Amino acid sequence: MPSSKEARTRQNRQKERVAAQLAERSRVQRQRRRVGAVAGVISIVIVAGVGYALGSGGNGPDVAVSPTTLPAKTCVGLKDPLPKGAPAMPLTPGPPPTSLATRDLKVGTGAVIPKNAKVMMNYVGVACSTGKIFDSSYSHNQTFAADLSSAGHLIVGWQQGIPGMKIGGVRLLSIPADLAYGAAGSPPAIAADEPLYFLVEAVKLG
Repeated sequence: MPSSKEARTRQNRQKERVAAQLAERSRVQRQRRRVGAVAGVISIVIVAGVGYALGSGGNGPDVAVSPTTLPAKTCVGLKDPLPKGAPAMPLTPGPPPTSLATRDLKVGTGAVIPKNAKVMMNYVGVACSTGKIFDSSYSHNQTFAADLSSAGHLIVGWQQGIPGMKIGGVRLLSIPADLAYGAAGSPPAIAADEPLYFLVEAVKLG
């Protein structure tokens, strides 16, 4: 039969083993809880991501949108009052011009303007996206000397849109951006890729 000292030693060892087992069991439970919490967060993230992808038609936040799918710029019509002396300029909201279009508001009675001509013009220029007048000869009370040849450094919309007018006539030019100032624009008045409208009045040749 063991002595009382040996019995106490055995009891102490047993207590130490039990304490160690309890500590290990507690550590394992804490680790399991942490793993479960992480797994739960991951599941929530995955579900949210799938839901976002489905809700956005399959385009996640990292999917680039092709510029061709973006809505086209809309022309807002004329927003500014016309300067004194300018003819009426009928502009209404609608899609931007995709090719050069001309509309004679008044047919002149003078000579026909040929290609590459030099002609004195009055004009009003309007930006498609804002409807603001960015320049006008009527505001300066001075006609503009337009050289329609390639050496004249006019926008292509003028070079192609004015020939065929008669002196004294008034024409509305609807000019797509690539025949105006293109991707560079003409800051600050004309933004990049801005379609333009011009009301032009042919005053005289030369």
